[in-house]
Amino acid sequence: MPRSALAVLAVLGRLLTGGVWIWAGAAKLSDPYAAALAVRAYQLLPTGLADVVGHLLPTLEIVVGAALVLGLLTRGAAVISGLLFIAFIIGIASAWARGLQIDCGCFGGGGFDPDAASKYPWEIARDAGLLLVSVFLVVVRDTGPGLDRLLFRRTTDASLSEES
Repeated sequence: MPRSALAVLAVLGRLLTGGVWIWAGAAKLSDPYAAALAVRAYQLLPTGLADVVGHLLPTLEIVVGAALVLGLLTRGAAVISGLLFIAFIIGIASAWARGLQIDCGCFGGGGFDPDAASKYPWEIARDAGLLLVSVFLVVVRDTGPGLDRLLFRRTTDASLSEES
C-alpha cells in the first residue's frame, strides 16, 4: 500500500479512536462517583482500587484521546489505548462469563442492565476493532499530519521532503 494511503488510514484511525476515547472520558468525567460504581460492578478489583480506577479512568481516556486526535506522542498513546481496550475486553468477557448483567459503563452509566448479555458481543467486537486500530497506529511508520511531525521532525523526513 502506498505510504500516503497508510498515512490517510492512520489519520482516520487516530481521529476515530481518539474521538471514542474523548467521548467516553467526557461522558464519565461529570460523575466520578458513577464511574467508580461502574468499575466496581465488574467485581474484578478490590473496592478501594476500583474507586481509584473509576476516578482516574475518565481523565486518562481524555488525555489518550486528545493525544491521538492531535497526533502527539502517537505511538505511546496508541499503546496505552491498546492496553485499555485489552483490559475492557477482558472485563466485559469476564462479566459475561460470570453471568453478570451490567452496563459496560463505557460511555457513562454502569450498574445493572437486564439486556446486558445481548450487548456484550457488540461491546467486545467494538473494542476488538478499536484495539486493531490502536495496534495499526503502533505499527505504521507514518501516522499522518499531527504534532509529532512538527515537534519531532527527523532529519530523514526533512531530507525526503527536500528531494521531492
